[in-house]
Amino acid sequence: MEPARLIEEVNARLSELLAASPAQDIERNVKAVVASAFERLELATREELDVQAKVLARTREKLSALETRVAELEQQLKTGA
Repeated sequence: MEPARLIEEVNARLSELLAASPAQDIERNVKAVVASAFERLELATREELDVQAKVLARTREKLSALETRVAELEQQLKTGA
């Protein structure tokens, strides 16, 4: 038997073995348990955190603009303009 054919044969048998093994069931069960634990922890997704970071950045910009405006108005009151 040629080496390439032998490798294909071994690969095919290993794939069959793995497909029939309980390892996949265990992996699925572990993933389900982990996913369930994460849901109970009420963790935020990366996407949700990114959205909140953008909102915070906009809020900081608005606050900075308002602080500048208040300082200008206070200065106008002091000078009587």
